[in-house]
Amino acid sequence: MGVSTSRPEPGVAVVTIDFPPVNALPVRGWFDLADAVTAAGRDPSTHVVVMRAAGRGFCAGVDIKEIQRSAGHEALLGANHGCHAAFGAVYECAVPVVAAVQGFCLGGGIGLVGNADVVLAAEDATFGLPEVDRGALGAATHLARLVPQHLMRALYYTASTVTAAELHQHGSVYRVVPVSELDAAAVKLAAEIAAKDTRVIRAAKAALNGIDPQDVHRSYRYEQGFTFELNLTGAADEARERFLEGDR
Repeated sequence: MGVSTSRPEPGVAVVTIDFPPVNALPVRGWFDLADAVTAAGRDPSTHVVVMRAAGRGFCAGVDIKEIQRSAGHEALLGANHGCHAAFGAVYECAVPVVAAVQGFCLGGGIGLVGNADVVLAAEDATFGLPEVDRGALGAATHLARLVPQHLMRALYYTASTVTAAELHQHGSVYRVVPVSELDAAAVKLAAEIAAKDTRVIRAAKAALNGIDPQDVHRSYRYEQGFTFELNLTGAADEARERFLEGDR
């Protein structure tokens, strides 16, 4: 349980998210994920990082129960900073990051996948931001990297989800494969990239980030400011309580 790193192929580091039952990450988990991805990218022997998850879903976002258990805003601020660190680590990783997504990818999961370099998904994968139903804002920055602008707004306002097949049509999911083949497909793609000159691939990653039309760091932090405002008004706390009551 937690975040772990394995090396199934030369040059390929696989970072696994494992927080049962739904991979809703606690504050420490976001920072651990950021550290693991950053460390893998800094290792000269790593040419590609695969980011995957154990269990029935890729990521359900932040651990809302942890936030509600915490007095004051300490856990909320921790989750905000942790998400920013993890999303940033994926984007700034010195080597390409391949996201392998199965089941649900919600909230913070969109932040991770939206900042990845390549996305592979299982046939059962669904993607969405339930933030407005949780009294929060955030990761529209990253959803906008997966779908066109007007679709992003519709999905955001309605808290609806899209399938892996639909994202494949938009070009943001590279391949859709059966669930049983996801890990192997991700490692195979990573190995293909890893076989190239890592000096060139690392330079390519830096160059592509440098010409990115969107500043993902600033954009996401701007969103987070509104989330904190919603907490000050009490709207966010009420929304989280409604969600938890429905979960009981």
